[in-house]
Amino acid sequence: MPAVARIRLWSNNVDSLEKVTEQIKAIAEKGGVKLRGPVPLPTKRLVVPVLRLPHGEGSKHYEHWEMRIHKRLIDIASDEKIMRQIMRVRVPEDVYIEIELI
Repeated sequence: MPAVARIRLWSNNVDSLEKVTEQIKAIAEKGGVKLRGPVPLPTKRLVVPVLRLPHGEGSKHYEHWEMRIHKRLIDIASDEKIMRQIMRVRVPEDVYIEIELI
């Protein structure tokens, strides 16, 4: 049974995340290896309520700031040549990548 590489990607910028997943997908299709994904995982929302100043003695006013973390999951049949090409992909600073061999 061939080994499988599970690639997890996450970012708060969905455009740069999609660019990286498209590059990985193109490498896998060009190499002819089995590919599953990219599977979009649930988006995590981090909401921070901040007290707006000056609020004085009146009612309190809040601003709500939100950051969304988008995630993708890709499974690739781990071929050594293909994995070396995936390791060379330029990943932007706001995209985090984790590769696990199963």
